[in-house]
Amino acid sequence: MAVVASFYKFTSLGDPAQFKPLLVEVASRNEVRGTVLLAREGINGTIAGPRQGIAAVFEQIRTLPGCSDIDWRESAATAMPFARLKVRLKREIVTMGQPGIDPVSEAGTYVRPADWNSLITCDDVAVIDTRNAYEVAIGSFEGAIDPGTSRFRDFPAWWNANGHRIGAKKVAMYCTGGIRCEKATNYLLGQGVEEVFHLKGGILGYLEEVPVEESLWHGECFVFDQRVSVCHGLKEGTYDLCHACRRPLARDVRDHADYELGVSCPSCIGEFGDADRARFRERQRQIELAKSRGTQHLGQG
Repeated sequence: MAVVASFYKFTSLGDPAQFKPLLVEVASRNEVRGTVLLAREGINGTIAGPRQGIAAVFEQIRTLPGCSDIDWRESAATAMPFARLKVRLKREIVTMGQPGIDPVSEAGTYVRPADWNSLITCDDVAVIDTRNAYEVAIGSFEGAIDPGTSRFRDFPAWWNANGHRIGAKKVAMYCTGGIRCEKATNYLLGQGVEEVFHLKGGILGYLEEVPVEESLWHGECFVFDQRVSVCHGLKEGTYDLCHACRRPLARDVRDHADYELGVSCPSCIGEFGDADRARFRERQRQIELAKSRGTQHLGQG
């Protein structure tokens, strides 16, 4: 059993490259894997490992500027959900591509999971899912607007084309763990929307804290590791992953004519050529070879 910790913090890191070596060293020494992004605007990541290893990594993260009070969301995985550790330097810790966005200076009003249902059932509130369309497809809140975006940086264009339809309503936004909403709410406030709210801790916080019998969530929540999705109580979900296009797959899709393990699924069958599929087949062959030897192929993570 592995502890999985998801976290982010918007804070000025100045030169983030100086913090990478120690993070890599501490995580590697403590058998922690996953992905950590560092940028001038802060840190974002999901890591997994033994509890004492996770504690050691956060002890190191707390030494970063502005991160002494960093919070994280914990869940569990029956097996290590990452093949390796990746600590990457990025321009943004979540890519919106909009100049002047600064969630530290101003963001929407946080709403606790316990208060979320009361907000989103009000007639004068428009609920917007800021995740990508493939994430929305496997689960969402009742009545939420799906912008249908394929990447987060498409959200401003969607708002510019559709924001007028919201009218004078308040806006309530949510995403997986809360990070996208930090930027999205800042953006809407800059566009003149007066009342903007976002779900504290994101969907993960809601699924952890709100009882099933009171929930307005339908489906499962996509997560960016080998668990693929989680349900209420942050229990592992029922979805698989297409390793060609990285979209979630219902498990009955294995019977579809367009499904080939590691190579294609009904969603991406027309997106790749023969050369791509040949490469995917070779990768899948290497994965199977590694599995037969009792090891994990790095291409899985």
